[in-house]
Amino acid sequence: MPNANSLPDLGSLFHRVSRAVRKQTSLALHPHGVTPHQARALMLLARAGQDPAGTGGLRNSQLAERLRIAARSATEVVDQLQEKQLVQRTADPSDRRAWIITLSDRGRELAALIRTDRQLQMSDFFARLDAADQQTLHRILSSLIVEDED
Repeated sequence: MPNANSLPDLGSLFHRVSRAVRKQTSLALHPHGVTPHQARALMLLARAGQDPAGTGGLRNSQLAERLRIAARSATEVVDQLQEKQLVQRTADPSDRRAWIITLSDRGRELAALIRTDRQLQMSDFFARLDAADQQTLHRILSSLIVEDED
C-alpha cells in the first residue's frame, strides 16, 4: 500500500494536469490558426467588448497587464492578430498617443467559437470524474485562486 512518501507531491500532480490541459488547449486551437497566447488575448478583448462601461476594447498596456506579459510582447500578439484580421486598432479619444484594440467581426466570431470549443474540450477532459468529484475539484481549485487573477 502506498504511503504519503511514495505518492507524487501535489505540486507535481497539479503541474502534470496543467500540462495536459495546456496540450488539449493547443490541439483545440490549432485548427483555428491561433496560439494559446493569441486565444487568451481574443478572450480578454471579447470580455472588454462586453463591458458597458468600457471603451469596447483595451489599450496595449492594459492587454499586456492582463496577459501578464511585457508591453512589447503584447504588441507582437496584437500585430499577429491584426495580420489575421481578428483585431483592429483605433485611436484612443482620450490620448492621441495610444490605441484602443478591439475585436473585428471575424475576431468576435472566432472568440465565440473558441469559447464554445474550449467548454466542450474541458467538459470531455473532466468527464473522467463523476459529478461529485467535479464539484469537489471545483470547490478546491476555487479556494486556491487569488481574487485579482483572471
